[in-house]
Amino acid sequence: MQVELEVGPVAHGGWCVARHEGRVVFVRHALPGERVIAEVTEETTRFLRADAVQILEPSPDRVTPPCPYAGPGRCGGCDWQHASLEAQRALKADVVAEQLRRLAGITREVVVEEVPGAKDGLGWRTRVQFAVTRDGTVGFRRHRSHDIEPVAACLIAHPEVEAVGVESRTWEGASAVEVIASSSGDHAVVIAPKPRRSVAVPVLEAPASILVNQGRGRTEPRHGSGMLHERVGDREFQVTGSGFWQVHPGAAETLLDAVLSYAAPEPGEWALDLYCGVGLFAAGLAEAVGPSGAVFGVESEAAAVRDARLNLRDLPWARVERGRVEDALDRYEIERADLVVVDPPRSGLGRQVVDRIAALEATRVVYVSCDPATLARDLAWFAELGYSLADLRAFDAFPMTHHVECVALLVS
Repeated sequence: MQVELEVGPVAHGGWCVARHEGRVVFVRHALPGERVIAEVTEETTRFLRADAVQILEPSPDRVTPPCPYAGPGRCGGCDWQHASLEAQRALKADVVAEQLRRLAGITREVVVEEVPGAKDGLGWRTRVQFAVTRDGTVGFRRHRSHDIEPVAACLIAHPEVEAVGVESRTWEGASAVEVIASSSGDHAVVIAPKPRRSVAVPVLEAPASILVNQGRGRTEPRHGSGMLHERVGDREFQVTGSGFWQVHPGAAETLLDAVLSYAAPEPGEWALDLYCGVGLFAAGLAEAVGPSGAVFGVESEAAAVRDARLNLRDLPWARVERGRVEDALDRYEIERADLVVVDPPRSGLGRQVVDRIAALEATRVVYVSCDPATLARDLAWFAELGYSLADLRAFDAFPMTHHVECVALLVS
């Protein structure tokens, strides 16, 4: 079914909002203010989902998508290739502001800042996971679908990812292939085999460690060490295989600078780094508080904990323990802190963790978030416990997509 729509404001998730016969329509591939013909892709009792398939009155912010695989029914990896970069950032700023207002009761003007290292919004993604068709061809999932769009190249992938040549190879027996390129020139390919299948790894165009994903966060090296090395400033970080690291080449340094600016750690202070990954923020905090202070990190992934301990070995007053934040603070009897840094997954902190952090009576909490909805929800809970939003910065760490990274400062 096709409908004609007057497109309204942006919504979280890469959609714009329109109305048809009294029902809300979440429409992709459109921009606010446009008049479009949209193909309905999903219908519920409360709303419709649709793709704009014909633009009757275009927005002045509309551009021709640079990628041939972008568009209705095609690759679902990018949301905003049809918008200029300036418009993309304005749309993301509107989403962050709307989530803060609706979920936390906070009215705030938001500016989304460019992150260095992504010319024209392309060539930035240093970690790319491809889906694999039954015949071994790689591609990406279509939006809200298990169907795969085969691709010859990905324009948002970093050139060093493309140099491996994964798209031109056949990957029979694999369900997914992840390609990683580090800032130090390391390459890794992580293969997720189909159940009860083995994968014959083809010859690649660039040398790379080959790892097999065993599930539950475990990878097994098949060729090479699988260790990647990332450099931020003067410090090198080891990351095992597909362990967490920012995918934008400029994001780690940008976020570290923002976190330290907000945290303002002083010599002798006691700092927590929760969901600490391989120790990026913990290292910066430890250097600032010095040997008269202390940093305690918590991370649930075993490989990341091993990496973090290695990365912080020259900072013995920084300690990292494995565990879920919900349990670890009690297990290690952490009752207070001067400052807390949190970088949770997309699902956010949740009420239990917010309550536990507030009980530490830290004077400032720095919250790094990749989802403005869960950030706003958690900020509302912090407000109930005496913490207010003192400042917030937003960063375009994922150009061409709806994702945005935020760093918030909460003070008591």
